[in-house]
Amino acid sequence: MPLIQTDNLTKTYGTGETAITALDHVSMSVEASEFVAVMGPSGCGKSTLLHLMGGLDLPTEGRVVIAGDSLSALSDNALSQLRRRKIGFIFQFFNLIPILDAVDNAALPLLLDGANSSQAKQRAAEWLEKVGLGARLHSRPDQLSAGQQQRVAVARALVSRPAVLFADEPTGNLDSRTGDEVLQLLRRSVDDLGQTIIMVTHDAHAAVTADRVLFLQDGEIVQDHGRMTRGEIYDVMKSLEVQR
Repeated sequence: MPLIQTDNLTKTYGTGETAITALDHVSMSVEASEFVAVMGPSGCGKSTLLHLMGGLDLPTEGRVVIAGDSLSALSDNALSQLRRRKIGFIFQFFNLIPILDAVDNAALPLLLDGANSSQAKQRAAEWLEKVGLGARLHSRPDQLSAGQQQRVAVARALVSRPAVLFADEPTGNLDSRTGDEVLQLLRRSVDDLGQTIIMVTHDAHAAVTADRVLFLQDGEIVQDHGRMTRGEIYDVMKSLEVQR
């Protein structure tokens, strides 16, 4: 049984003649310990897909099932609990809390789920050590570089060992060297920890890190590949741009 499955997932904004379909009856599945990249032209529905799969938005039609739980069948409280315990998020702009230091930011998912403060901070410190920030536990975001802030965000996303990690352009605000470091962290979390990752990216260099690359166009999955080279990804993206 797949870890994640979508059935006819659809998102429409507006009604009548002004309605816009951002995602159009998308059915897909992702296995445990799989690293999937989602690509496509701007406005094709990549982030919409990620937000629906992560329970951040509700579909107009269809459903998302994560680890046996249909998100649309859950109460608000149960959905919040599932997001805290089974889902991790990494965003392009880090979304760290400015007044909290690195260890408190990384411990936040555990604290929100009612964990003991000292235990939560200990686990957060262990994850910050794993991402190379053991010496910056008590630095606030404004005392960290962009790459270090994103590594705090990675530690925060992984601290609760979620079933699936959703990453929305996780290297989009980083220079190439720092972006590579973050991608290597994500790759290691799959290879060494069995983490499942779904990553939206516009960057072919990021997508080659994945085990599988899905291409969206006009809200539909139009191609589904295994591991790809940068050249192969560029060729597909070029063909999709030509078809627009």
